[in-house]
Order: sequence, then C-alpha cells, then structure tokens
Amino acid sequence: MDWQENSDYWNENAEAWTYLARHGRDVTRDNLNTPAFLEMLPDVKGLRGLDIGCGEANNTRLVAQLGATMSGIDASEVFINHAIHAEKEKPLGIEFHTASAAKLHFENETFDFVMATMFLMDVPEPLLCIREAYRVIKNGGFFQFSITHPCFQTRRWQWVSENEKKVGVVCGDYFEGPQGEIHRWTFTNSSPDEQHKFEKFKVPTFYWTLSEWLNWLIAAGFVLEQFCEPTITPDKITQYPGLAGWDKIAGYLHVRCRKN
Repeated sequence: MDWQENSDYWNENAEAWTYLARHGRDVTRDNLNTPAFLEMLPDVKGLRGLDIGCGEANNTRLVAQLGATMSGIDASEVFINHAIHAEKEKPLGIEFHTASAAKLHFENETFDFVMATMFLMDVPEPLLCIREAYRVIKNGGFFQFSITHPCFQTRRWQWVSENEKKVGVVCGDYFEGPQGEIHRWTFTNSSPDEQHKFEKFKVPTFYWTLSEWLNWLIAAGFVLEQFCEPTITPDKITQYPGLAGWDKIAGYLHVRCRKN
C-alpha cells in the first residue's frame, strides 16, 4: 500500500470518525490513551510543537491549552477542515496544514517538540515520519508518540474470557504476514442509530515488532527517554464496560525520545 492509497482511506473515514469522536464515542482515547499521554508529556508551556497525523485535532488542542504554540498536519483534507473549523470557533492559535508526515514542509529545527497520537502504526513507512520528526526538532527537543502495543496487538488476536470476564488475549503471528490489511470496525460505544448511519471505518493496518520501533528511533538519532503502557481503573471500566480487559494487558505503548 502506498501513501496516497493510505491517505484516501483515512479521508474516507474522517467524517464519521470526527462526528463519533466529538460525541464521546472514542472512550479508549478519552479515558485511557490521552490522559496517560498528557501525564507523560513534559512541561510544554512556551514551547513550539507540531502534531503529526493530528486528525480532527482533539489532542492538538489539549496540548495547546497547556501553553504550547501548536501546528498540526494530517494527510486527510476532511480531518484538517474539521480541525480548522474548531480553531475558528474557539481559537487557540493553532495552524493546520494538509500534508504528509513522511515529507514535512517545515525547515530543519523548527519545533521544540513533535507529537503523534495513535498515528504512526497506521502508515506504510513509520521510519520516514520518525526521520522527518527528528529533522524538524531543535537540538534538545523531544518526540513523544503513542501506538498500539506491538507485543499485544498482533495479527493473530483474540480475547480470552473466564466467567464472562476478559482475562487476557491470545496473540501470535508477531513476525509474519502481509502489511496494509484493511480492518473494518467502529467505536464500540457508538449507538445503534450511529452504527446504522455511518459505515464502519476502513483502517489500513500494519504490524511492526517492538525491536523495529526502538531501532528506528535509535537509527534516526534519538535518545530513548521514557515509556508508558497505560492501563485503566476499575471505576472507568464500570463507567465504560467496553474498556474491560485493558487492565489485563498493555494494549498501547507511549514513547518519548530526545534529540541531543
């Protein structure tokens, strides 16, 4: 799968994704991934940051509210149009551009930090994005990103339940198989009416090993700094039953590295 085909799928997903996410249906993002990402984020007040693969810009805006001067890019025009509309309604000083993270239009050492939330695992060549992030970050700046956990969200994957409770997963084919498979799904918290109104997302899916991710960062020149494998509290599971199981395995991996 090439970059243009990948972008076309995300542009097709973007309208439904934006609507559902902004109506609270992405409970994993709002209650697991984003809180952990923001907690791990260093103080960004007064810094200039770039969000690559920003989507409809929920997380871009949250980081801007922490005092950073933000820019956001995404290859989907639909996502960027929604991001621009939100910025016009409630300005936070964010600039948005339709662009590929594999070939950024910014000069070298433009930003104090680059971030990417749940984006890099969904593109054909993450290494190109990592290299570009390194290029546009100033010396001493950092790159922080979140991805599906390469060790636990593998091609062969199925929940294991005991007494109707999720206790773990069967995972496999860690090293094998074609890349760019299209998986069809939607947010589990979507209402029946929403599931009828919107087609399931068509998500290009790629699988890379943990060692590939870490070696890419090292090869680009980054120094590894901090990691997080977010989990969920029992209270949140009671509130959002669809999150059950994410207290048993690490479904996601957050990484921060630095350009020295």
